[in-house]
Amino acid sequence: MGTLAAVGGFDFGGWGIGGFGATRFGLKRLLGIADSARGEHGRLSDRVSGTVISGGRARKKVAVEPDGLGVFVTHRPRLFALAYRMLGAAGEAEDAVQETYLRWDAADRSRIRSAEAWLTTVLVNLCRTWLVSARARRETYVGPWLPEPVSTERGELGPLETVEERELVSFALLTALERLSPVERAVFVLREAFGYAHREIADMLTISEANSQQIYRRAGVRVREGRARFDIPSEYAGELIKRFLKAARTGDIESLEQLLTADVVSIADGGGQLNAARRPVVGPNKVARYLSGLFRWEVPGMEILIEQVNGAPAAVARVNDLPVAVVAVELVEGAVATLRLVVNPEKLAYFARSSAPSR
Repeated sequence: MGTLAAVGGFDFGGWGIGGFGATRFGLKRLLGIADSARGEHGRLSDRVSGTVISGGRARKKVAVEPDGLGVFVTHRPRLFALAYRMLGAAGEAEDAVQETYLRWDAADRSRIRSAEAWLTTVLVNLCRTWLVSARARRETYVGPWLPEPVSTERGELGPLETVEERELVSFALLTALERLSPVERAVFVLREAFGYAHREIADMLTISEANSQQIYRRAGVRVREGRARFDIPSEYAGELIKRFLKAARTGDIESLEQLLTADVVSIADGGGQLNAARRPVVGPNKVARYLSGLFRWEVPGMEILIEQVNGAPAAVARVNDLPVAVVAVELVEGAVATLRLVVNPEKLAYFARSSAPSR
């Protein structure tokens, strides 16, 4: 990541409204892909291969124009936001963006008519491939699997001004996306979060437009089935979390239970790295006692802060400013319905690099 890290800040100004700058033209035309099996520019699979890493060595790299990196950097924030929604893992999203850059660097860009369309197509198909292997790894994952937290205080995942935009990066929805196949997840994210037309999505994923529409409808039902949606102001949510933390840290079980729904569930992701609960804890009394024991644990230099994580207030435990736990809280009708605790150090690595304590 050294090349990209040296570039510096992000600019979200060109993302557009309601679609992160999604193009409104057919991608085959934008990308310069011939309609025939072998046209003037060749098939997309031939053209986007770029630099291929094999055994630690790069194969065949073509010359690039001087402004190639600059063009890529303008698209990088949107690409990271897309990759994160696709993968649910910030570290893997960074890797996917870096791999996309290597292919962009190696491509003959004189034949690329739209950088946005080309980069999006390459990235989303990389993520589809990675999701297949990720699913296999998660089958052997120790305990529950949760997404990696991302600080959103500095706009890391793009504009989050509406309820819908915040929901699409929430722990709840990212966890629900795990139910989908890679192609279902790609269609849902591209359409729901980035506003691409089904014709564009079909070109990216090499499916028919009608199939894209069917996949999107099916994915939407599976993701949101049985889930209530409530727009709870961040200020209220933050105050409720503060009350919740105060009760937990003082061992006030009765007050803590009153802040929980009747079917509250607590899910902890330790990944086998820490001694976290490997099964969900269910019910207000059990959850209250579990969390009270967890938060009353005193560590020198530890403080618990309220920070913006994945578009919502969350409790972040830090020891000497280093995050050791992120607790995402899902509220329903003014009470805590679900707690998702990420304590796996590997899943907190990106959060530690990209976030700073709120003072």
